[in-house]
Amino acid sequence: MRHRTLRLLGSLVLVALGVSATGAAPTPRPTPPTPFDHVVPAPAHANPGGQPYRITRGTHIRVDGDGEARRVGEYLAGLLRPSTGYRLPVTDRGAGGIRLRLHQGPFGAEGYRLDSGPAGVTITAAAPAGLFHGVQTLRQLLPAAVEKDSVQPGPWLVAGGTLQDTPRYGWRGAMLDVSRHFFTVEQVKRYIDQLALYKINKLHLHLSDDQGWRIAIDSWPRLAAYGGSTQVGGGPGGHYTKADYKEIVRYASSRYLEVVPEIDMPGHTNAALASYAELNCDGVAPPLYTGTAVGFSSLCAGKEITYDFIDDVIRELAALTPGRYLHIGGDEAHSTSHEDYVAFMDRVQPIVARYGKTVVGWHQLTGATPAKGALAQYWGLDGTSAAEKERVAAAARNGTGIVLSPADRIYLDMKYTADTPLGLSWAGLVEVRRSYDWDPAAYLPGAPASAIRGVEAPLWSETLTRSDEIEYMAFPRLPGVAELGWSPASTHDWDAYKVRLAAQAERWEALGIDFYRSPQVPWPSA
Repeated sequence: MRHRTLRLLGSLVLVALGVSATGAAPTPRPTPPTPFDHVVPAPAHANPGGQPYRITRGTHIRVDGDGEARRVGEYLAGLLRPSTGYRLPVTDRGAGGIRLRLHQGPFGAEGYRLDSGPAGVTITAAAPAGLFHGVQTLRQLLPAAVEKDSVQPGPWLVAGGTLQDTPRYGWRGAMLDVSRHFFTVEQVKRYIDQLALYKINKLHLHLSDDQGWRIAIDSWPRLAAYGGSTQVGGGPGGHYTKADYKEIVRYASSRYLEVVPEIDMPGHTNAALASYAELNCDGVAPPLYTGTAVGFSSLCAGKEITYDFIDDVIRELAALTPGRYLHIGGDEAHSTSHEDYVAFMDRVQPIVARYGKTVVGWHQLTGATPAKGALAQYWGLDGTSAAEKERVAAAARNGTGIVLSPADRIYLDMKYTADTPLGLSWAGLVEVRRSYDWDPAAYLPGAPASAIRGVEAPLWSETLTRSDEIEYMAFPRLPGVAELGWSPASTHDWDAYKVRLAAQAERWEALGIDFYRSPQVPWPSA
């Protein structure tokens, strides 16, 4: 009896140490599939249940639909092959596996339904953009190791159930300032891929400012060659050739992001003024500028050559840009009188329309007369004066659409805390909860909810020079902005969201994304 008791105790000790009584390691407990409630942005409707689907060596990707839908299938296969090691052929026949299906339904241009069970996973959408967004959800339902570029052990389980999802807003944007510091085509592509994971659909490129002009314009070649030759701090700067810009547009389109180019005017124009003396009222070109002050430069509103210049720039840029929008800036024009500002915008907005684009401007555009159909991008603070907020709200009541980018909420270049090594703090310190915990529909007093087109997270680059610095400031705040733009207001709950956000950390690590480990988020322990 004593010996049997000792053997039993010994067996229990071995089990506790992870070894069976026979000396063999126990079979590891299978990792459960990622639950639906870990997806960011939160889906509109989720009905989990039933057995999961397992991706195996025999899985194929069936695509029903046109060439664009097939490209989504090839994109999915390209995501899954490196980590699974499976062939995952893309085909238009067969049953089971992963199916991408175009079918008319209550999905809109970007919505989708995802059905998962033991026989397979089907993503159904009315348009390829919906299939692509459904693929991003499927990606998040797989283990984070699926993001790695070498073969991983799996298993590759997708939780059973049904998701039906459509976005709250049509404008879910991110802005990248390539003027203060220049970022290469490859760096922009890397950011595009990160935006796509969270169903962002607009990439706003800030292409000109005092410190640099970043797009080649054939009719005014010194803009890029000279105006683009520097950046904040005096580095070498750089610019995009037309081929470079087309490649950014093409790549963004392949991830279902629309590029919105911005040429800021009449202020923030020192790079242009330094390149061409005739654009200055006194005919004297200022030196190139590498500092960070704002509000000191202005195109000459009273000269006809100013509008010839703008016509040429907008004509060439519009020809390169298949998207609907062209951003004309309009902020911080402190060196332009109010009368000149109004006259300038009255001349410039019709030029944008002439080349088939819709005007977007920073919300100071509402101090002039926004063109019919124009969008105003609001970047004020919670504490911005009631009069300024009312001016924007009045424009919204008169038909101007509003894109919300409140600086003390979703400017991604604002420091998280006073100790954050990067970023600025003029709008305040913006921790993760503050960037998430607000409702776009109720943010601007007096603006009808129907006027709110969506949200956009700007990332200004005065202090940023590398991709890891972009990522550190964008993550973990960017996914919250994406959720504000995509998910129904009923899903917005900080306590639930911070848990879902924490679950994204392993995926970011697999993707090599640097991020700020906010103490407000219950990150998994190392």
